[in-house]
Amino acid sequence: MTEQAITLVIGGARSGKSSFAERLAEDSGKKLYYIATAEAHDAEMAARIADHQKRREDRWITIQEPLDLARVVSETAATDRVILVDCLTLWLSNIMCRDGDVQAYCEGLLAALKNIKGPVIFVANEVGLGIVPENKMARDFRDDAGRLNQAVARLAHDVHFMAAGLSLCMKRDGNPQQ
Repeated sequence: MTEQAITLVIGGARSGKSSFAERLAEDSGKKLYYIATAEAHDAEMAARIADHQKRREDRWITIQEPLDLARVVSETAATDRVILVDCLTLWLSNIMCRDGDVQAYCEGLLAALKNIKGPVIFVANEVGLGIVPENKMARDFRDDAGRLNQAVARLAHDVHFMAAGLSLCMKRDGNPQQ
């Protein structure tokens, strides 16, 4: 992992994305920072968050940020640290649920990433592999998530696709894999 490397770990729900991303970060040997975008709006989500926190224990410094990801990533990034952002998809959902300007938020994050001062690993869901949603908000969410994932993948040094707990390297050292 280079000093300014961006890594994207993408896949479906319960594909092993977060665990894989955590191992990548831990293998870097750098100080571990976790930027959590999830919010516990119900008991099931609270249990998911608790599971993630338990797995990380006290080795990680956790920053909760549901919206202002560009600022927090920029302020936290440093060459002696690795940042794991989990996850872009929940961040996008947070923006949409607050009627935020999705394009402005995404553009702000992408601009910040072009000047990042240390490695960042992003976790994101691939939501475009299923059926076409029946309502406009769900279709907008799917489309916005797909555009965001593509944009981050373009900037990324490495991209890994997760399925069934297995990783497929799609891009390494800035080069798409065949």
